[in-house]
Formats: sequence, C-alpha cells, structure tokens
Amino acid sequence: MDEFHASEESSDDSENYFVSMTDMMVGMLFLFIIMLMMFALNYRRGGDDSIRIKDCLLQVVKENAAISEDINAKIASVQERVRAPIEALELAADQRLRLLTDIKTQLEAQGIQQVEIEEKNGVLRLSERAIRFDPSKADLDAAARENVSRVAKVLLPVVRQYAACRADALDLCRRHTGAGLETVFIEGHTDSTGVANLAERDRKNWQLSSDRATTTYRALLTEAPELKDLRNRRGEQIVSVSAYSSTRPIASGDEKASWARNRRIDIRFVMDAETKFGLDDISLIRSLNAEIRQQMQRIAQISQEGVARCK
Repeated sequence: MDEFHASEESSDDSENYFVSMTDMMVGMLFLFIIMLMMFALNYRRGGDDSIRIKDCLLQVVKENAAISEDINAKIASVQERVRAPIEALELAADQRLRLLTDIKTQLEAQGIQQVEIEEKNGVLRLSERAIRFDPSKADLDAAARENVSRVAKVLLPVVRQYAACRADALDLCRRHTGAGLETVFIEGHTDSTGVANLAERDRKNWQLSSDRATTTYRALLTEAPELKDLRNRRGEQIVSVSAYSSTRPIASGDEKASWARNRRIDIRFVMDAETKFGLDDISLIRSLNAEIRQQMQRIAQISQEGVARCK
C-alpha cells in the first residue's frame, strides 16, 4: 500500500502499454498501406497482374484491420475495467499528498522546521532537530518531548479527518466510502554505529529503533489520546509503530552529521483506496492480454504470408 506512487506509476505504465499497442497496430496498418502503394506503383504498367497484386494486398489489409478492430475492442474492455480502480488510487494518492503538505505547513507554523516530505512513499520525515536521539538512547529530552506535543496536536485532526470511524462506532467503518487512512506508522531508525561486534550491534540497533518508535508513539498518545480510538475501514487502530534499525539511512557518510540525521522518526501514511478490483478482474485481464498478444502475432503472420502470396 505504500505504493500509491508505485500504483500511480503502475497505472501510467498500464495506460502507456495500451497506447503503445494501439500505436503499433496503427503503424502496422500504415505500413501495409505504404506497401500497397509501392506495389501499385511498381506494377502500374502490369495490367491484370497489377490489379491482382493490388486486390491481394487489399485483402491482407482487410484481414489485419479486422483483427486490429477486435484488439481495440479488447483494449477498450480492459481500460474500462481498470479505470475505476486507477481513479480510486489516484484520488488516494492526491489526498495523501494534500495530507502530507497540510501537516508540513502546520508543523512549520508551530516552529518545527526542516520537515521533509517523501511523496512516493507517503513519508513525513522529522529532522533530528525536531525529535533528536542521542547515540544508543531512545528517550526524549525536554525539547523533543515539546516537539512531539506539537506533532500530536497537528496530527490528530488530520488523522481524524481521514479515519473511517472511531472505536465507539465500529459499525460505521464498513460503510466508509472513498479513500481513507489504513495505517499511520511511527517509524524508528538508528544510525549504523554501535558496538564493534556486528551481530551484537545489529541486535541492539533493532531493539533501539523499536524503542524509539514506541517511545514517540506513547508520547503522541499521551498528548492526543484520541489517536488511539481512530480506526480504519476494517475497524483496526490506525496509529501503529514500526522499526528499521539502520536499514533505511537517509544520509551517507561516516561522520557525526550523517549519523545524527539517520537517528530519526519518520511518520508513514498508508492510504486505503476504495476499489472493487478482484481476482476475477485480474484473471480476465490476463486472459484478454494473452489473446491480444496472439492476435498481434497473427497480424505479423498474415502480413508475411500475404506479401509472399501477393508477389
């Protein structure tokens, strides 16, 4: 689901795929027409033989045109089936970007600077100036706790707006329409430093990133307890935690500035687009796609056979 951008890219790729196939068919038909004209010009003094070649090539073009028409109908059918899910994913991606932008603007107005947005994965990145962790530590100092309080006050109304329901009204969750929040992950990260033993360092950093996420999560809920009551479409709690140790650095290099940037908290927003695209649809599209490929191969075969036959 993080993936809405990936889903957007996927939808763009799908549409480009359909367009490229259509362009290919148009190009092939155009090529046949040029071939027909060339043959007609070459044999314009050939009398009956010229007429035979022209009629033969016209028949080849007609056969290919009939197959192309059927291919276009299949492509239109596929496009119609994927249009609604694609539109739902695009809407969810647009809403997530608006959500991220709104939070960033409000946090900066609250004095939390250098908030970054990673649009592709729906991540709001809080710099080390906002929520800072000392090496090997997972506690929030006074300044970090104050900033978490500001984050909580900004986060609550946004999550409330995109939640499907509250814990005391779970029957509303299933009736929620449109895009909504599936999960908001409070993500903990560490730098790549630590004890000399790599295995022990890895173990400690995983625990440390989990502790940092959990500490921040609890501080957010202390400031905004209602966050815990907000639910997604399935009635599950939206705000959660995840931990990545040092596996997702945002700064490279072996200096303190890079390590400080990597000791951070990210907030990842995962949207739930309302789509009714199921396995049956996927199976049908795969079947149509296979038929289209076979028909395009048939067009090439008819062309080769036709040119040989019409000489």
